Amino acid sequence: MRDFLNRLAELYRSEDGPTAVEYAVMLALIIAVCAVSIAAVGTNTNTKFANPVLSQALGGS
Repeated sequence: MRDFLNRLAELYRSEDGPTAVEYAVMLALIIAVCAVSIAAVGTNTNTKFANPVLSQALGGS
């Protein structure tokens, strides 16, 4: 039990834990930015193809 507590204390003092959390936060922010960008591009593309002139030029109804 004492060995376990010593390892736990060492993990708490080490720099690996906070570094992993920082990378996880950065990854979450990157994913959020990508999701928002993809949604914006999708909406913009949908708006462009809904234009009757472009739709008829591409052979749509």
